[in-house]
Amino acid sequence: MAPPAVPAHRLVPLLGSALETTPAYRGLADALRLLIADGRLPVGTRLPSERDLTAALGVSRTTVSSAYAALRDSGYLQSRRGSGSVTSLPGDATGSRARVAGSALRPGQDLDDADVIDLTCAAMPAPVGTIAAYEAAVAALPHHLGGTGYHPLGLPELREAVAARYTERGLATTPDQVMVTSGALAGIAVATRALLGAGDRVLVENPTYPNAIEAFRRAGARTVPLSVTAEGWDVPTAEATLRQTAPRAAYLVPDFHNPTGALMPEEQRAQLGAALAASHTVAIVDETMVDLAHDARLDLPRPFGAFHARTVTAGGASKSFWGGLRVGWVRAPRDVVASLLAARLTLDLGAPVLEQLAMLHLLDHRDEVLAHRREVIVTNRDAFVGELRKQLPQWRFHVPSGGLCLWVELPEALSTALCVAADRRGLVLAAGPQFGSDGAFERFIRLPFTGLPSERVADAVERLAAAWDEATTRRSTRGTRPPLVA
Repeated sequence: MAPPAVPAHRLVPLLGSALETTPAYRGLADALRLLIADGRLPVGTRLPSERDLTAALGVSRTTVSSAYAALRDSGYLQSRRGSGSVTSLPGDATGSRARVAGSALRPGQDLDDADVIDLTCAAMPAPVGTIAAYEAAVAALPHHLGGTGYHPLGLPELREAVAARYTERGLATTPDQVMVTSGALAGIAVATRALLGAGDRVLVENPTYPNAIEAFRRAGARTVPLSVTAEGWDVPTAEATLRQTAPRAAYLVPDFHNPTGALMPEEQRAQLGAALAASHTVAIVDETMVDLAHDARLDLPRPFGAFHARTVTAGGASKSFWGGLRVGWVRAPRDVVASLLAARLTLDLGAPVLEQLAMLHLLDHRDEVLAHRREVIVTNRDAFVGELRKQLPQWRFHVPSGGLCLWVELPEALSTALCVAADRRGLVLAAGPQFGSDGAFERFIRLPFTGLPSERVADAVERLAAAWDEATTRRSTRGTRPPLVA
């Protein structure tokens, strides 16, 4: 079977400002490495022929052939007879994207290098109380050892705790409306499998969480973009889009949206919920950031499911507590839970019992744990914002009221070039286009502010400023043509 191919006219918008680097072949090679590493060019994709890409870019054949040669030398491209040039990964081609994304432009180096600063992951170290949670889980484990350990819907006591929390927040929920999963993303994947088929349309915020986009694409669904900014959602446009396209599902992150940090107010939830109901569209709502308000006094809106009955809500431990605790859940109408369970049984038979017990302990102590979490988040946020305003005053961003990252607007559309330059300085970033589609958001960069201790923030932003200087300098000095005098 021939490998999937990306035509030249689709590849060019993804390259951003790559050719503004000097020499041009190096910028092209670096941009292609980044696209392969962050998944925008999946491994096994056939690139355009040198002739086709040369024509599309308007450069010399030597530029493209030299870039392809550099990719082959570093293991990111393989030439196959009859298949052309196919993307690959250096060494073991089955290696994880996360590992490669950090070392894509530094072949042979990994993210555990002590001097490397990784700003690709919006997450935090384990909070105070994690060890106590596991100790409590071990103490409770003997009670469960007499059973099989299989709980496809989850431990009853954890489902009760999750249901009680939704009810407390204003969405009446019973335990039979909850299914425990191996993380929020697993819940989204199960919902995708249960609700979407090849060719179905799904309304997706733009920008949004990249792994959700990938889940929908793998299901064969067609994404329909809905613009979101740091100021919020364009509900009238969403209503029109729903009427025109009648998508089967809509993926929403209304609580401290990833990556913009926006919080959808109740009025907009009601309007959008009514529009979804009118178009018979199921909402798949990602609530992974909902517990991360920066001010405990912030009056949060009710869950989106309170405004649209056909809502599947995914939540989990990874952002509120710890990414190493692979426990999440979905909350849905009872008939939908039955469909989710049927889809889930083809993937796994339940989340680990020990982790569910640890999650139960953390939920019982959530106020204490999240209060400490909030202090750390705000301290790091303020440090990051202060350094950005001092070292990169021309960058624009909105300081969110919750979440773990800043969505920064750059003065120029150089996100990919910035990532390439930053990587050379041991600073790993996720380019703006990774959060959109078809090359959008080249003028933006997502910057998590909780992935490193506050004392390293100044160093990180200093590297960021140096990388920006390189990206803009290379752009401004490349191949300036003399004016035409007539």
